[in-house]
Amino acid sequence: MPARSGDRIASLTVHGVSALGLIIMIFILWFLFAEGVPVLKSVTIGEILTSPDWYPAEEPPALGMLALIAGTLIVTFLSSLIALPVSYLFAIFTAEIAPSWLRNILKPMLELLGFLPSIVLGFLGMVVAAPWLQESFDMLTGLNMFNASIFLGVMILPIVGSLAEEALSSVPEELRHASFALGATKWETISKVVFPAALPGILSASLLGVMRSMGETMVVLMVAGGAAIIPDSLFDPVRPLTSTIAAEMGETPVGSAHYHALFFAGLLLFLITLALNMLSAWIESKGKITQ
Repeated sequence: MPARSGDRIASLTVHGVSALGLIIMIFILWFLFAEGVPVLKSVTIGEILTSPDWYPAEEPPALGMLALIAGTLIVTFLSSLIALPVSYLFAIFTAEIAPSWLRNILKPMLELLGFLPSIVLGFLGMVVAAPWLQESFDMLTGLNMFNASIFLGVMILPIVGSLAEEALSSVPEELRHASFALGATKWETISKVVFPAALPGILSASLLGVMRSMGETMVVLMVAGGAAIIPDSLFDPVRPLTSTIAAEMGETPVGSAHYHALFFAGLLLFLITLALNMLSAWIESKGKITQ
C-alpha cells in the first residue's frame, strides 16, 4: 500500500507539473495574441509579412517585417549549416570511435560549453571577431550576418552534439554486432546501421538546436549589425525579430502601433518555434513507432 500511495503521488505530481506547463504556454499565447493582434488596426497582415520597410517611428509608421523575418530565417539557416555537421561528427566520434577515457573528457567539455552565457559569446563576437573580420576582409563593418551565424553556431553546437551523441549511444549493441558479423566495416556499421537507427533522435536534437538559434537574443543583438534590411551578401548587417524586440521594447510607448507590432513579432516567433517543436515531437514519435 505505501508503494502504491507513493506511485500515485508521483503520478499526480508529474501530471500537475505538465498541466501547469501547458497552462503557462496557453497564457503566453493568449497574452501575445491580446497585445499583438491590435496592430492589425493600423496595418494589414499582408503588409506586415511582405513589406521590407520597418520604420515604426514615422507617421504613419511603416511596420513591414519582411526584412526582420528574412534576417531571422537566414541567420538561423546559416548557423545551422555551420553547427549541425560539426555536431554530427562530434557525436559520431564520441559515441562510436573515441575510447572511453577520451569520451569521458569530451562529453563534459561539450556540455560545459553549453552553459557559456550568450552575452559572453556576443561580447567575443563584438570585440574580437568583428574587428578581425573588418580588417582582414576590408569590410565596412564586422558586425554582420556572417559573424552572428558563426557565434550562433557555437551556441547550438553543444545542444545538438550532446543530444545526438545520446541518440547514437542508445542504439542497441546487438545491431552493431550483427553488422560486424555480416562483414561490415566500422564505418559501414556507423553510416548504414547506427546512424539510421538513431536518426529520429538526431533530427529531434537538430530541431531543438534550430529553435535555440531562432530564439536567441543577445548574440544577434550584439553582433548582427542591427540593420533592418534584406541582406544581399553574407557580410551585410541584419536585424532578426528577437533583437528588434529587445532593442525597441523599452523605448516604445505602451498601446502604440509600434508596441503592438513588437508583440506581433513575438507572436510570429512563438508560432514558428511551436511548429518546429511539434515537428520534433512528431519525428520522435515516428521513431518510436518504427522501433
